[in-house]
Amino acid sequence: MVSLTLVEEAEQDKITANQFFKDKKYLVSIEWYTKAIEKNPSVPAYYGNRSFAYLKTECFGYAIADADKALELDRTYLKAYYRRAEANMALGRYKKSFADYDTVRRARPKDKDAQVKFKECDKIVKRLAFERAINVDSLKKSVIESVDMENMVVEDSYTGPKLGDDFKVSLQFMEELIAWYRNQKVLHRKYAYGMLMNIKKYFETQPSLVRVTIPSSNKFTVCGDIHGQFYDLLNIFEINGLPSETNPYLFNGDFVDRGSFSVEVIFTLFGFKLLYPDHMFMARGNHESINMNQMYGFDGEVKEKYSKNMSDFFTEIFNWLPLCHVINNGVFVTHGGLFQEDGITIEDIENFDRNRQPPESGVMCDLLWSDPQSFTGRSASKRGVGVQFGPDVTNAFLERNRLKYVIRSHEVKDEGYEVSHDGKCITVFSAPNYCDQMGNKGAFITLKEDLVPKFTTFDAVPHPDVKPMAYANNLLKMSGFM
Repeated sequence: MVSLTLVEEAEQDKITANQFFKDKKYLVSIEWYTKAIEKNPSVPAYYGNRSFAYLKTECFGYAIADADKALELDRTYLKAYYRRAEANMALGRYKKSFADYDTVRRARPKDKDAQVKFKECDKIVKRLAFERAINVDSLKKSVIESVDMENMVVEDSYTGPKLGDDFKVSLQFMEELIAWYRNQKVLHRKYAYGMLMNIKKYFETQPSLVRVTIPSSNKFTVCGDIHGQFYDLLNIFEINGLPSETNPYLFNGDFVDRGSFSVEVIFTLFGFKLLYPDHMFMARGNHESINMNQMYGFDGEVKEKYSKNMSDFFTEIFNWLPLCHVINNGVFVTHGGLFQEDGITIEDIENFDRNRQPPESGVMCDLLWSDPQSFTGRSASKRGVGVQFGPDVTNAFLERNRLKYVIRSHEVKDEGYEVSHDGKCITVFSAPNYCDQMGNKGAFITLKEDLVPKFTTFDAVPHPDVKPMAYANNLLKMSGFM
């Protein structure tokens, strides 16, 4: 039995948490909801509210767990069904999401919001079922086979950057492309397809783990998530210089989604990769996948600026992106993190068959989705996919593979980076003021031959008035996701 004093204190903690949530200080609001729960663990709304805060911080696994707990306390608490539906939807688990929206709309047949979300989710489930029925992955031809490049006309009215018949990229083309994109113009579809054909051919030749050597006279720059924030990407280049043979870069996944200039980001990065294949590196993130792209905007943006065919072609290319890199035989770089199992070696990853959509478990899933934790061992992922790994897991992996430390991305950090696990696990995130909401700095890491990391932080720069998530799935926008 909870004392009256604790009940009152818990309610006050909830009020404090609600204010932090309103101020978009979601992590602080989680702390206060947790205090309320500790004092009075029998109130479904506390779990429901914390679940919503977890959704805002992309901790979808925790959001589901809180919704489950709220429903365990009160099966009629409909907000919990909403929260669980939203978390499963964000993870691409549409059937589970559909079941919860169905529960809400049955309980509230006159609730327009519940009816609209149910219908939107129903559309997604039916569309995916239809696509599965007509596509057999193992027999599917490349999209490019249906594109008539030879007869694709570049109209006289097009005055933007151009490529020759071999679609070979030059520095002049890249400079013109950046200027063209600054003015919110679109690269002609013929040149866009030509670049995509060439980049796919290149990535098909690469191993799943790429080994990189930093020349003794050069620095090497590692960037984290960009998430469609094109103008912040250009700011990185203003601060640190354009990619070149003497200024190499590694972009560590999540180039697209959320930000509404993802097309500009990906063609800029692919362009520099084609121009400097041995000095520009790219790794796959969890957002280089169908489910994420269909929910968080890249699929919609490509369809708006080009076509469904091109969106499907991007999916083929993303399947061939390398999963990780090793720099100077000392630094392991991957988007997410380490593994649910011991014993994984870099040789295992090097030969891994990556040409697929990310599964919900296993080596590839962990590389794209996992996160570090401060305490030893492993825990269930706060995201609902991958695993959380402690400093002992990091140490064991590094010792087994004779490496010095890990660089990963995948998480917003207030300063743009975070050093954990006694300096052996570094997070770098390069999208400042993420989604125009989070107020964080961006950062990048520069290394020299000695592999000592140097951190550079930067603030967000202005961008044209196109809001983040402008091309995202309607259901996601209706659910209040940033």
